[in-house]
Formats: sequence, C-alpha cells, structure tokens
Amino acid sequence: MKTDKNKGQRSTYSVIFYIKKGNPKKNGLCPLMGRITIDGISKAFSLHVDADPALWDAGENRMTGKSRQSLLVNKEIEKYLQKTDRYYNEILSNQGYITAELVKNTLEGRGQKEIYLLKLFKEHNEEFSLRVGVDKAKGTYVKYCRSYDRLSDFIQYKYDTKDFMLHRLTLSFIEDYDFYLRNDRNMTNNTVSDHMTHLKKIITRAMRQGTLKKNPFFGYVHQPTEMVCHYLQPDELDRIMQTGIPDEALCYVRDIFVFACFTGLAYVDFCKLSEEHLKTDESSKIWICTEREKSKTECYIPLMKLPLQIIEKYRHLQKDGKLFKTLPSGSLPNYFRKLETLCNVKHITFHMARHTFATQITLSQGVSIASISKMLGHTSVSTTQIYAKITGQKVNEDMKVLSGQINGKYVLAEGNRLQESI
Repeated sequence: MKTDKNKGQRSTYSVIFYIKKGNPKKNGLCPLMGRITIDGISKAFSLHVDADPALWDAGENRMTGKSRQSLLVNKEIEKYLQKTDRYYNEILSNQGYITAELVKNTLEGRGQKEIYLLKLFKEHNEEFSLRVGVDKAKGTYVKYCRSYDRLSDFIQYKYDTKDFMLHRLTLSFIEDYDFYLRNDRNMTNNTVSDHMTHLKKIITRAMRQGTLKKNPFFGYVHQPTEMVCHYLQPDELDRIMQTGIPDEALCYVRDIFVFACFTGLAYVDFCKLSEEHLKTDESSKIWICTEREKSKTECYIPLMKLPLQIIEKYRHLQKDGKLFKTLPSGSLPNYFRKLETLCNVKHITFHMARHTFATQITLSQGVSIASISKMLGHTSVSTTQIYAKITGQKVNEDMKVLSGQINGKYVLAEGNRLQESI
C-alpha cells in the first residue's frame, strides 16, 4: 500500500504488507510482514501476528472476510501503517533526512539515539590520541583538544547547555561560532580558520557516518590570511654568525640556530636528531635522513660544511646518541631576546631558521622548489611555495639571466619618430 501523505517530499516512500508463506506454522497460519521502501531501499519488519494465507488479498494488502482473525489482522495493519507514517514524518522533521532503516528501527523500539556534537568531537579526539606517535603529531592533537574546548565554551555561552544536538546544526550556528571566536575571544583570522577547519572535519565525519545529512557549512565562506614567512635577511644572518659571544650558553643557542638555518629542521626534529640519522652516500657526502615529527614524511638534507663543523664543535656534549644537547623550548625566547640585542636583529624565533633555509640559503641560490620540498619534508610542492617566498634578490638574479638569454633576440623595427603629442 503506497501512502499519499508525503507527495511533496523528495523521498519516495511506500509501505506494503505480505504473507511469509515459506514459513507456515503447524496450524497453517503464516507470519505477517511489512516492507518499508524509501528511495528504492527496502527494509522488512514483522507485525508479530499470524494470518491465514487462504484469506489474504495480496492486491489490497488486507485479509478478506469478517472472521475474528481477519478483523484482528486488518486492525494491526492499520495500526502499523499509521505508525510508519508518523515515524516517517517525525524523523524527517527532526533529522532532516530519512531512510527505511531509521523508520524500521523506530518501529521496533530501536530508534537512533540522539547524536551530540561535542560527544562526536570527543570521540574523534580520543581516536586521534591513539595515533599520536604513530602517524599523527602530538601538537596536532593538542590543537584539536583546544578546538573542542572553544566549541564547548561557545555552546555553553550561546545556548546555556553542555552539548548540542547534531541535527540542529545550521549555517546560523556556524556563523555565530565564527562571530564568537572573533569578537568574544578576540582571535585572529587564521586562528578562527584553524578552529573552523577542525569543526568542519567533525561535520564531515558525521556525514560519512550517516548521522548528518545536510552540511551546515554550505554557504559559509572564510578566507584565511595568507601566511607570512618571516626569515632573516643576508646581513642579519651574517651579523648573527660573525658576532663574538662570550657567554657559552648563549653561543650554543646561536650555533644550533645557525645549524637550523643551514638544514631547515624544525625544533622538534632537531631535538630528536641522532647519529643514526646521518647517512654517507657513495661520494662520501653526508646526509641527514629523518622522518618529520609533524607529517611523518621523509626528508633528505645534504650537510654543508658549516653544519658539519657545528656537529663536531659539540660532539663532546653528545649523550644517548643524540647529536645535540636539547634545551626546553620555553627557555629559547629568553636567549633569542639577548641575541637580538647583541646582534642588532629585530626578532628571532627558532622557526625563522627553517624559513631562512627555504629562502636565503636555498631558493635565492637557485635551488629548485622540488629539491627544497624534499629537504623540508613537505607532502606537496604547494606547501613549499608558501614557506619559500621568492625574495627580491632571487627575482633580480633571474631577470639578469633572462636579459642575457634574450639579448639581441628581439629587435624593434625602426619607424618615423612622432613629432608632436597625439
């Protein structure tokens, strides 16, 4: 029997009833079954009553006759038909989408439990934590936990509740959250972008699981600010390298910073560097071959003379196979402030060394983007193009080469000189 109540709905919906003749009981009666079909997908369910197949009218989906048994069966059919129609409309209204399985589960008292946003986010973070150190970085996990906390704060602030039902998510929720992060939490554009990206991943997870049909991010537009890579100018790097530093600890920090400038290593990768990461090729060239902590990608860095000298300078401090004695990252800013004053450099961070390697040490000297990408351990060249901004010096050198190559190749024909303005 096809229902007419939902003609305006996009889903095609029907319910029919039939006798399961292949499984008769000793008294000759057979189980009465129903079949819900939505968008071409069907699910069968039992009405938990038996019917006489001799009295069943398959065309009408009803029992014939006025017997007590026929009236009882037909009453059950009407009851289940009303229930399926009601559940169909309720589920579609509450969750925004409908499936035959959802209606069947509700009929059988196994309706889906309400899915909550923060609960789903927490499940994601718990699964992510198990992958830290395997194929995920701890720093990324910490960022997801921070995003969870900010989202929790917003839901409490905006809706005065501890969680938010997934099916209630709309574009308005997304835009309100964006506004909250910018105005109530005073976050920068890129920080907002990070939090929204993490939330979007949770939404994608819900849609893949089938617990959310409509994407609330549809219509949301956010453009992250282009990342600015701060790196040292040649004269700044030269001052840092040439300045005499009597303080041993400060000199050590300067040296490991310079080492990073000539290898492109992030601090977390520098800290784990050991003898086993040094490989010698057939031409006796020494390479750093290691896996990046952040992306778990391999990077291969040929060691120039200067970083090799720094390794030898501090070989006496090596312990447990590590090439360098590492310092807590929290102590580095104090040393860098002293270096800035001593070397007349505006600002120094350890990550600037990685940017400096990508720009001044490699790109400006003609090293290809593809090679730089391999040394930095990037998963794609597009990432390298963000880090390795082409400097004015590089553009100038490239144009000099171009001028030499096309000199005399293109000649403009002589013509009469214009005598007065047009």
